[in-house]
Amino acid sequence: MARLAQTAGLTDVQQEIVSTVRDFVDKEIIPVATGLEHRDEYPQEIVDGLKELGLFGLMIPEEYGGLGESLLTYALCVEEIARGWMSVSGIINTHFIVAYMLKQHGTQEQKDHFLPRMAAGDIRGAFSMSEPALGSDVSAITSKAVKDGDEYVLNGQKMWLTNGGTSSLVAVLVRSDEGHPEGTAPHKSMTTFLVEKEPGFGEVRPGLTIPGKIDKMGYKGVDTTELIMDGLRVPADRVLGGATGRGFYQMMDGVEVGRVNVAARGCGVAQRAFELGVRYAQQRHTFGKPIAQHQAIQFKLAEMATKVEAAHAMMVNAARKKDSGERNDLEAGMAKYLASEYCKEVVEDAFRIHGGYGFSKEYEIERLYREAPMLLIGEGTAEIQKMIIGRRLLEEYRFQG
Repeated sequence: MARLAQTAGLTDVQQEIVSTVRDFVDKEIIPVATGLEHRDEYPQEIVDGLKELGLFGLMIPEEYGGLGESLLTYALCVEEIARGWMSVSGIINTHFIVAYMLKQHGTQEQKDHFLPRMAAGDIRGAFSMSEPALGSDVSAITSKAVKDGDEYVLNGQKMWLTNGGTSSLVAVLVRSDEGHPEGTAPHKSMTTFLVEKEPGFGEVRPGLTIPGKIDKMGYKGVDTTELIMDGLRVPADRVLGGATGRGFYQMMDGVEVGRVNVAARGCGVAQRAFELGVRYAQQRHTFGKPIAQHQAIQFKLAEMATKVEAAHAMMVNAARKKDSGERNDLEAGMAKYLASEYCKEVVEDAFRIHGGYGFSKEYEIERLYREAPMLLIGEGTAEIQKMIIGRRLLEEYRFQG
């Protein structure tokens, strides 16, 4: 067992789950990840293995066929999966954001209809908030839903949809001015729709098109797509929670879970980078001895390990805060910010330790070097996290004068 990133206070069940996932990662993901990533190939066998382990139902309540585990257990599993290959953790993440939103905000009929099949992995979830011209300004959403009898007609273009092709259920955030007078704050006139579709690309249901995969620098294997709605008709009973105007809050609740996930991914990638760096430093010799015996390399290893440990501790704290039922946007923002920044730094240091070999596609660190930047952007940039953290700190430490 590695010395770094241990978590105190886990139950026997949590330890068993995390240990099982770690073994799966070591045997089924790490040996094949780089080859699949270089081919940009969807990891179907890995996903099937995760389905057999029951991971698609990890946080879904037992009454719906899931394991009913905590966000902490989920985050620790994501950390292990990202240590093997970050793209696989992305496949899990978007699924769980949708499942969490359904559990927290769905109607009873929506929970009964979707959650059992999501727990079994038969329905794969994706969520769609961003748009081509949106960036971090969610209030600028232009995709729109218009009421037409017992249905809504959706039009617009969405962007950066993880699992866009492979998913069969997408939670889509759009504007819905119906019932909200002119001048209503933008975030109070948004609605989340549960859109069912066939997996694949092209026109996956009337009015809904999923173009081909976006070609990316890293984060390959997992499909990232656009989503185009042109007269897409969705029944009114597929409004998440049954009422319009709540979508922004539902999405932000889901994103808090997503930020803990991104922090966990950063921890996992950083752990793997440290493992690769410390191993290579003991194998590579210069000036008659392993480079690990040179003080300059030891300093790097010390800094890398400290960052891995600090990021893990903050991620665990954010997950436990959410599990307690308390507001955790401050902790989640801090964890996501620190873990993603430290991940980038640890990966770069491991890359430097590898020297010229780190630039070769034969070495795993090359893949990690391309994957780490995505974490700086996903679920909110560093700048957005700082805004969230700063505002919350001013709420907590408001000067009474």
